[in-house]
Amino acid sequence: MSAGAAAFRIVLATANAGKAAEISAIFERELGPHVDLVPRPSDVPDVDETGSTLEENARIKAHAIAAATGRPALADDTGLEVDALGGAPGVHSARYAGEEANPQKNVAKMLAELAQVPAPRRARFRTVALISWPDGKELMADGTVEGEIADSVRGDGGFGYDPIFVPAGGDGRTFAQLTAAEKNAVSHRGRALRALAARLAAEEGLA
Repeated sequence: MSAGAAAFRIVLATANAGKAAEISAIFERELGPHVDLVPRPSDVPDVDETGSTLEENARIKAHAIAAATGRPALADDTGLEVDALGGAPGVHSARYAGEEANPQKNVAKMLAELAQVPAPRRARFRTVALISWPDGKELMADGTVEGEIADSVRGDGGFGYDPIFVPAGGDGRTFAQLTAAEKNAVSHRGRALRALAARLAAEEGLA
């Protein structure tokens, strides 16, 4: 990108404030002023995640927002895979406790189902992040972090399953006990987004 050129504008597909903050922080760190991330317009509704894989859901969301806004759109989908649950909830993580699920219900259900499972309760987070252009072009990257499920809720930060996920290399703290910078440095989403930012920079000449 030449000096004085306008920043490359991308619409965020997510309406989750915590996720949007993480994405923005990581892209700002990686690409600085070269990219301008903007919220999804309020008149653009949520997109149903009907895919059977994380990649399909990320693509569905990004394509829909790109088509609705006429701009490149960034979406991601994340799944928590717990070994003792046969890899569940995976792609169904957001709806683990049912169609009316919320993060608190999901966490409560998981703790109840793992109550009799001895530590360490091995698990991993996987994220697929994808940018889609209105013409159908796309870039994609993924990231994984290994860890385990705690026996109780710990910490006030983060969102989703963060209060019960202890990442490898996190000194025994859950994601919800880490600072935002600490979490982004080791998280699945951080790894996926840093890889995606590098691919975008190479594709668009953002330097």
